[in-house]
Amino acid sequence: MTIKQLPAAPEARPCAGVQCDLLPKALEAWNPGLHAAEQEAANTISIYDPIGADLFGDGVTAKRIAGALRNIGPGKDVTVNINSPGGDVFEGLAIYNLLRDHRGKVTVNVMGLAASAASFIAMAADEIRIGRAAFFMVHNAWVMAMGNRNELREVADWLEPFDHTLADIYAARTGLPIEDIKDQLDAETWIGGTEAVEMGWADDYLPSDMVETDDPSNQLDSRLAAREMDVVMAKAGVPRSKRRSLMQALKSGTPSAADSGTPSAADHEAGMAEAYADFQKMVAQLTTVTGENHD
Repeated sequence: MTIKQLPAAPEARPCAGVQCDLLPKALEAWNPGLHAAEQEAANTISIYDPIGADLFGDGVTAKRIAGALRNIGPGKDVTVNINSPGGDVFEGLAIYNLLRDHRGKVTVNVMGLAASAASFIAMAADEIRIGRAAFFMVHNAWVMAMGNRNELREVADWLEPFDHTLADIYAARTGLPIEDIKDQLDAETWIGGTEAVEMGWADDYLPSDMVETDDPSNQLDSRLAAREMDVVMAKAGVPRSKRRSLMQALKSGTPSAADSGTPSAADHEAGMAEAYADFQKMVAQLTTVTGENHD
């Protein structure tokens, strides 16, 4: 298999009333502390965040990957390390095309999780290696939409070609029958490292000593918690603009402007705790309105 034999992905953006958000199950399963054990070389691209820009301006975008490939240079071999819960399907398709079209050899290492959009980004590689304890997770295009019944039917019809594209990509890379792939996408399938190699989702195992896990106390707890909060608010129908302002307030986590001097670590933690308490109050109010349990 060479990347030139893989189908190209259509370029598109969400239509009106539609937005891409992280699949909650993938976010829950993601361990952001997994990464390469050794310092990554100049020809290595790391995908250790959700796909697409988040409300903090973080995340892995096609613009960032395009810039990294330019810096590496056309025709040079590239290694892509992935540990991502996925995210924006359309941003993921653009990244897939960039890696597919790169003229050098592309090697993907699945360090921990390649879920959703990250899973088909991995398919653009000439060689895929996966940790024995790592996972792929695949499913149909997943978006959040608002509208009346006619508008929602239009969204479902609009999404169907993208699901066919994803099935084509997975089938071309794995060699599995496309109908089997479609069944796996419909069922939202988790594929462990051993099964991935046996079934053709990956070519080889990743040596265990290539993966390192941060001390849990040093992981990006605040960023992960913020993304979980964003998913909760999205499910509750909070507009993206309002979510952005709340997330920015949480990110700053700064003490009162009346405080003097440079904020200490304790001040920052206190600010984060205050912002989180405000968020909990908002969730309680949303729970009352929607009748959902967001714990």
